[in-house]
Amino acid sequence: MLQPLPKFKYHPDPIATGSVKQSTEICQCCGLIRGYVYTSNVYAEEELQDQLCPWCIADGSAAKKFDAAFSDDYSLIHEGIDQSIVDEVTQRTPGFDTWQQEVWLTHCNDACQFLGDATKYDLFELAIGKGQLVDADDWGNPDFAEMAKYYEPKGSPALYKFRCIHCGTILYGMDCN
Repeated sequence: MLQPLPKFKYHPDPIATGSVKQSTEICQCCGLIRGYVYTSNVYAEEELQDQLCPWCIADGSAAKKFDAAFSDDYSLIHEGIDQSIVDEVTQRTPGFDTWQQEVWLTHCNDACQFLGDATKYDLFELAIGKGQLVDADDWGNPDFAEMAKYYEPKGSPALYKFRCIHCGTILYGMDCN
């Protein structure tokens, strides 16, 4: 029987987002078969994708042992987020796959929770003003209702959904290949 995954404040359901999957692989950090592995980017000297368990990410041992990060810190530092939060997101939270460099969104002076790829329904919500596209100036003023006709999660353009842990505001980041 699989044990419950550790809780990640900034990535509450890494299985649903695809950043963690069931596996019989041995974790390269703790040496155990825990039943799950992390599937996204690992910024480290060694190739560690699909080789680390979520527990070694959560307790920081994977980041420490391999001098690794699971997300880029630039967007968080650029927004003036406290270093302890930057460390939690980049060293003790599963990251997520993007076409370009990932941007972890912030709100209320904190990192937001990553909820995964937006759905077509989310694009319709954006079209009627529910939610906010971050850095919209970079994208102009997209017609989300039109975009929703062709949008596919994990496609291009990609739309990533975040939620503020303080006020519940829904934010979206956009990326393309």
